[in-house]
Amino acid sequence: MTLEAYSAFPSILCDRPAPGVLRLTLNRPESLNSLGADAHRELADIWRVVDRDRETLAVLLCAKGKAFSAGGDFEVVKKLTQSFEERANMWREARDLVYNIVNCSKPIVSAIQGAAVGAGLAAALVSDIPIAAKNAKLVDGHVRLGVAAGDHAAIIWPLLCGMAKAKYHLLLNEPVSGEKAEQLGLVALAVDEEELQEKALAVATRLAEGAPSAIQWTKYALNNWLRMAGPTFDASLALEMLGFSGPDPQEGLDSFRERRAPNFPKKAPF
Repeated sequence: MTLEAYSAFPSILCDRPAPGVLRLTLNRPESLNSLGADAHRELADIWRVVDRDRETLAVLLCAKGKAFSAGGDFEVVKKLTQSFEERANMWREARDLVYNIVNCSKPIVSAIQGAAVGAGLAAALVSDIPIAAKNAKLVDGHVRLGVAAGDHAAIIWPLLCGMAKAKYHLLLNEPVSGEKAEQLGLVALAVDEEELQEKALAVATRLAEGAPSAIQWTKYALNNWLRMAGPTFDASLALEMLGFSGPDPQEGLDSFRERRAPNFPKKAPF
């Protein structure tokens, strides 16, 4: 399959840096690779094309600029607070982003630098071998915005770092450095930032040089752990979308824009 097959995903640069390796580069550095509506859709849908690409034996997911991804952009969040249709569509896309990576037959290496938040973090951590710069900053970000952690966290954080650590970081919106993420088990490796791209490409190249069926079927079998957590993920994502219909996300969004702490209601809704 030629790179022309990926022309439907203009926010993602595609190239082949080594035989059998497809590199996907998030390409909105001017906005810290925040995901607008088009970019979010592309990041969800591209994995179906990758799955059918017989020339690709391994994938390297990375990002251009200082940050891996600042998450969903403010305009996307605003629309989610205003429109049932937007929430229903985002539920589908966010579901597809996770499940399409889980079900993509090709092994995926992610290279995480700078900030990694929201849907960008979801793609990075659901990848098969996440590699982070030691000084990277990983934060789920959902509760800070005022919605449940639904993008990916419930399906994979407890499996990677245990329930106690998952609750601590997700409920408190506590950031994790790349170095700490390796210690917790959230990522496979943490390396110095200047070594990140070279190391991630080397790992992807090793995967591409291995036995394709053995590697792909091992990935499929291991990802049954994630498939078993599917109902947990589905519930978390539905609750995230439900949260966007309430008042908290508007206050969360306003606080981000005004660069202040949020002032959420001091009384529970139920």
